Amino acid sequence: MAALMIQGCGSDVGKSVLVAGLCRLFTNRGLSVRPFKPQNMSNNAAVTADGGEIGRAQALQAMACRTPPTVNMNPVLLKPQSDVGAQLVVLGKMAGTWQARDYQEQKAGLLSTVLESFRRLEAECDLVIVEGAGSPAEINLRAGDIANMGFARAADVPVILVGDIDRGHVIAALVGAHVVLDDHDRAMIRGFLINKFRGDPSLFDDGRLEIKRRTGWADLGMAPWLASARSLPAEDAVVLERSQPGERRLKIVAPMLSRMANFDDFDALRGEPDVDFSFVPPGQPLPGDADLVILPGTKSTLADLGFLRAQGWDIDLAAHIRRGGRVLGVCGGYQMLGRTLSDPDGVEGTPGHIDGLGLLRVDTILTGDKVLAPVAGQLIGLEGRFEGYEMHVGRTTGSERPMLRMDNGAVDGAVSPDGRIMGCYVHGLFNQGSARRVFLEALGAASDGVDQILRVDAALDEIAGVLETAFDIEAIADIAGLRALSDVMVT
Repeated sequence: MAALMIQGCGSDVGKSVLVAGLCRLFTNRGLSVRPFKPQNMSNNAAVTADGGEIGRAQALQAMACRTPPTVNMNPVLLKPQSDVGAQLVVLGKMAGTWQARDYQEQKAGLLSTVLESFRRLEAECDLVIVEGAGSPAEINLRAGDIANMGFARAADVPVILVGDIDRGHVIAALVGAHVVLDDHDRAMIRGFLINKFRGDPSLFDDGRLEIKRRTGWADLGMAPWLASARSLPAEDAVVLERSQPGERRLKIVAPMLSRMANFDDFDALRGEPDVDFSFVPPGQPLPGDADLVILPGTKSTLADLGFLRAQGWDIDLAAHIRRGGRVLGVCGGYQMLGRTLSDPDGVEGTPGHIDGLGLLRVDTILTGDKVLAPVAGQLIGLEGRFEGYEMHVGRTTGSERPMLRMDNGAVDGAVSPDGRIMGCYVHGLFNQGSARRVFLEALGAASDGVDQILRVDAALDEIAGVLETAFDIEAIADIAGLRALSDVMVT
């Protein structure tokens, strides 16, 4: 079966987007394609149909393949809870909390699980496109590696290395990787790609020739800056630090919590023409002219509530409410809005109990099994339909006025007596055009009413179309093991 691995010269060089684009490209040509990432590290996760969780990027790539996401597409997921520790998710289920040093020493034991998932995907499709993590040039992490060359060699999957020219020093990044890799790892790389080029591509012809001369790797093409990628959910919060607010009418802001999770919940709001949505970075106050403040989800609710207070955002939030502003909490943000937060079993670290913000009459205990489930229903009082998912540890009680009613009759969330403060556990609340439209209309803003999935799907097709002309697809297919491309693919 054919397979190909896309590795990068670093994080955020565009591997996830390129894999998604290639998945859609080969799918559009008539192949059955599956995405795969052996190990991911992200607090942006998605729920699979069988009740597991995987990295959000792999769920997007599954969508690019027009196939449902499964836990085999991302068998190992690390969800950071602190600077040195993370929750480990294996085949979609929690498998404990690991310190970074301990995980580095033990990760090799997960290689068999990773390979089993990869073989299952191989057996059900024509082509598997694998995404690496970070960079193979981080040779200090090479021992026991399961994310880059450790996987590539164990599974015998050829590699294409991606360099990000937008960052600069792309020649040094690619040539440097060639220098530091050992002979066996270097031999896995069959070619290179340049990503995020702005301007006249001919201006970098000499640069590409120099990379090819110094490495001996095939030049497989150069992608321009992909504006359509803004419509895709981001995996890493680093991209949010570069986002800029626009000049739109309804102002919505969200503080960037230290362990913020599933922040793609708000992509649909960012795409609205009548909404100015922005994230507020640490060290800056919540703007006084905001109409709505959203407290996003977090991997460490108690710790991030302390982080919020350390930034003075609790004071800003109180002033915002006094001015008549509105507040929405999602998942961990919802838990923060309540009266108390308890972690008797140390689910997030050290057992503890703290006061919440006291803005909703609810209490939360972080205990019990993790809830992972797709959900759908209506916004109570607004009747806008939503489809999303729950992904949380903990139970919240005391709500007298719920925010959402599920199709199965269950209710979720809470709304303050004056209706200006609300919270719920559901992620993806605004992805359906119906729910987003009625929510924004209640705030005095218009909505285009477009389902977010349609925006993303159109962006994937547009990106695939660009890659068709930017990359040497015949050569890429040959490296993957797709022989006689014209015979097996429908154009």
